[in-house]
Amino acid sequence: MTEKFKVLGKFIKDLSSETPDIETYIFVKDHISRYQLGIDITSKALKNKMIEVNTKFKFEDKEESKKKSYFEIIYSTIIKVSEEVKDKEELEKIILCDVQIEIYPDLEKALLDLLHNSGYPGVKFEKKVDFENLFSQRFN
Repeated sequence: MTEKFKVLGKFIKDLSSETPDIETYIFVKDHISRYQLGIDITSKALKNKMIEVNTKFKFEDKEESKKKSYFEIIYSTIIKVSEEVKDKEELEKIILCDVQIEIYPDLEKALLDLLHNSGYPGVKFEKKVDFENLFSQRFN
């Protein structure tokens, strides 16, 4: 067990890939480099110091375009927080940073598998998400 929390389970809660037609597919294939990764993390307290952490990765084109594909994955992680964690900020760091760092390799692979299986085999993420940096930036 990591000192502050233990992962009890993790699974893909929701998976979505939408490409409405062949014209959109061809357009997206040529413009997939414009797509950006969005991240949203939510959590829900369960009983006995357990928390459900839902990490949503959305891969989408932020520009206005009629032809768009949509890719989203919601990855759910159930953690048990150690009794010694009392501080709200410490708990936030566990949820927004520590858990994310631990699940990221599985989540990234699942999203890339989704993209590749949706007909976009050349997609890869050049750099890893820096959750430590995102966590420290969120108050600025």
